[in-house]
Amino acid sequence: MRIKINVSGIVQGVGFRPFIYRLAKKDGLRGYVRNKGDAGVEILLEGRANCINLFLFELKENPPPLAQIHQIITRTLTGENQYVDFTIEKSSLRSELSGSIIPPDIAICNKCLTELRDPENPRYEYFFITCTDCGPRFTIIDQLPYDRINTTMTDFPLISNCKDEYLDSENRRFHAQTIACPNCGPKVYLTSRNGELISLEDPVQEAGKLLSEGSIVAIKGYGGFHIASSSTKAQPLKKLRMVKHRNSKPFAVMARDLNAAKTLTEINPKEEELLTSLIRPIVLLNKKTNFPLSPLVAPGLHNLGIMLPYTAMHYMLFDEVSDQTFVMTSANPPNQPITKDNKEALHKLNKIVDYFLLHDRRIAYRCDDSVLRVHGETPIFIRRSRGYSPKPIILKEKSENNVIGLGGELNNTSCILLENRAFISQHIGDIENIETRDFLKQATDHLIRLTNSKVDTITCDLHPKFTTTQLARELSTKNGWELIQVQHHYSHIAALMMEHSINEIVGIVCDGYGYGIDGEAWGGEILFSTRESAKFERLGHLEKQPLLGGDIATRYPIRIAAGILNKKIDISEWLLKNSKYLPHGIDEAKLIINQLNKKVNIVKTTSCGRILDSIASILGICYKRGYEGEPAIKLESAAIKGRDVLNQKPLIKNNTLLTTQLLLQLFNQRRIFSQNDLAYSSHLYLAEGLAEIAIEKASDKGIDNIGFSGGVACNKLFSDTIRKKVESQGLKYFVHKQLPPGDGGISLGQAIVGGFFRF
Repeated sequence: MRIKINVSGIVQGVGFRPFIYRLAKKDGLRGYVRNKGDAGVEILLEGRANCINLFLFELKENPPPLAQIHQIITRTLTGENQYVDFTIEKSSLRSELSGSIIPPDIAICNKCLTELRDPENPRYEYFFITCTDCGPRFTIIDQLPYDRINTTMTDFPLISNCKDEYLDSENRRFHAQTIACPNCGPKVYLTSRNGELISLEDPVQEAGKLLSEGSIVAIKGYGGFHIASSSTKAQPLKKLRMVKHRNSKPFAVMARDLNAAKTLTEINPKEEELLTSLIRPIVLLNKKTNFPLSPLVAPGLHNLGIMLPYTAMHYMLFDEVSDQTFVMTSANPPNQPITKDNKEALHKLNKIVDYFLLHDRRIAYRCDDSVLRVHGETPIFIRRSRGYSPKPIILKEKSENNVIGLGGELNNTSCILLENRAFISQHIGDIENIETRDFLKQATDHLIRLTNSKVDTITCDLHPKFTTTQLARELSTKNGWELIQVQHHYSHIAALMMEHSINEIVGIVCDGYGYGIDGEAWGGEILFSTRESAKFERLGHLEKQPLLGGDIATRYPIRIAAGILNKKIDISEWLLKNSKYLPHGIDEAKLIINQLNKKVNIVKTTSCGRILDSIASILGICYKRGYEGEPAIKLESAAIKGRDVLNQKPLIKNNTLLTTQLLLQLFNQRRIFSQNDLAYSSHLYLAEGLAEIAIEKASDKGIDNIGFSGGVACNKLFSDTIRKKVESQGLKYFVHKQLPPGDGGISLGQAIVGGFFRF
């Protein structure tokens, strides 16, 4: 019997060919296996029918642990047998199928870690130790098929021991494309801030000592550079904040092991599972009461972003020091992508760091760390990137269109929808300049090539002035693709619906900003969406409130608070007293008062994020947004330590949750009750009020599905409150589980509308 098999999915870069080779040899079969240019694998088998059937059964039931098989296509061949053995053949450049993909980068495995610590092993203390089961994948691939020559490892020819292992079918590194050792692989070295080489026997362990002593070091990893420092010494942290212009944005921390992480934070079983997984994301964890790190690491927050080492280099940084943690934050200039190249790093970071820990392997594509937090037992993505991208989200239906979603403007990703697979790019960031625009285009083009996609539709936000909207128009015209613009909050709901395979839903969508179909600024919405009508209906929202000064009010929320309070009371004295929190002081406060009195040129918004920001300023928790969501994030940190002292029933009028009275009450009670208690009460009011409208509208529509999306859905207290209210009425509650509820997920929602919800 002769048969040809084409396998699609995540089948390159996961030890699939060695697995097939061993399986075929065990079953007494002849033929070959080879990679293809479409990221799939082709297998030809010759042998007895029962042996081939056993092979197919084992292929389906017991594939390699890192593989993900999407499709197995078999075709019976005629003619005489031609092979006397089974071999791994040279890869084919042919691209026949679409939708296979290279796997994400994978943390170092336990076997490699054991070898790293074995003085008798040739890879003892080698910073780039990997095998077929671990190491970089997505960030090293230049083009398909996944062979060493098509990766950034092509610069390191195999010699001696590595070559023998690569060809040994019994070896763990049989056909491991990232195989390397100190003799043939990448080299690591330490330089001064000016790039001068510092000759050392072990540059990695020396870098760890420098960090422990208070130096700041730029460290080149798998997908880009980190900037590292001590997590306990104030001086390097102050310097890092000053030179990076990050007055208050929290730094992520790398702990040497799980026990070290447990000395700092509370860790439940689900959080431990995430921390120790092969993905090794940053996980937001609640700080312990006696928090031993510098308050400069995560100022004003109840939680801390922690990750465990995921490369040999990371483990070695801790070898010669007593430090249990180091700050490990992405190395990127403000509003630009993470730095990935040595020359670029030396040019852009030399005024920030004291030393560079470099290696000579190119990074093909940059990729930031992923960030999650856990709500109960549910992991919630803050950022989906390293370890997850470009692994697809599998949907229960197939789209007839091959669609690109370009996302919005902040915390952006792009997405390719191909049949029932949604491939989401790594984290791109805020599309505010030419660098991030180019990164978005490059990442999207790379994803198209990797998936062998034949795109016919491109989708983007409804906002006419977004950079992503302009890019979508350019690409549509250039390539002849159909262009579809999708309202921001509808994108959130569409993504949630397809993630859970729901045909209709009442969705609560809360965030900072989205361009509404009426041209106004939305952000606290109750939407009804159904597959049958392929559209959405706005059922309710938060009260419209003045956004005094437009975009500047998002940075200085005291402006928003002043506009709201001025409806009920004279805020002149309060605003003048607190004018130090405005960039231009008393003069600016007087201008605000004058504008409020004249009531002209004042934009209004229904944004939930802006209400939370204004509450944070009224309560004295945060007066300036130094990073995305800062006032609201700090308000949540205060609220989790509080209790409800207002007992205020949500005021709802004409499907609108009123917020003016809430802010007035907070203002009047701010010296009577604590910040924590008032912060908690405000969360309760907003979350319960939105839930009440959604429940009423679900009843009117005769449906029992209510969902929560948007950036505010990352807020655990807010989400838990809505969940309890919804489930107490016997309704089903849905949140995102496979993508961020914030703007990192709307590229998928846009693609869903283009692929499934056609007008």
